[in-house]
Amino acid sequence: MEDSKTAEKKGLAGTGLDLPANKHGNLKSASNDQTLTDIFLHIKSSKTPAVINYGASWCRVCSQILPAFCRLSNNFPKLSFVYADIDECPEATQHIRYTPTFHFYRDGERVDEMFGAGEERLHDRLWLHSD
Repeated sequence: MEDSKTAEKKGLAGTGLDLPANKHGNLKSASNDQTLTDIFLHIKSSKTPAVINYGASWCRVCSQILPAFCRLSNNFPKLSFVYADIDECPEATQHIRYTPTFHFYRDGERVDEMFGAGEERLHDRLWLHSD
């Protein structure tokens, strides 16, 4: 049976990982479909480039890349970072087939996609989309 404290935590807090602190306020977590839908609307209306990390708490590869994703949010303050757990946002993430999946947005449009982990590969994509 699940611990009641664990059951209450969602999003980044629910991963159970020791994640680096976000220094710029540019890292958000979607813990349900409505929150992720609201984030999508904001991305579409915003000129701020964004990256969404679709993961799952049971995915070992997701757990390996998530600390790096959080750390990289501190290196790219002009990018908006979003973490969405596919199990917490089942309707809004039904198009996601692999975890982790990263979607990159510019001017409200999805411009790139990356599957799997690889901190250096992720860093390079973030650098590419950050200007």
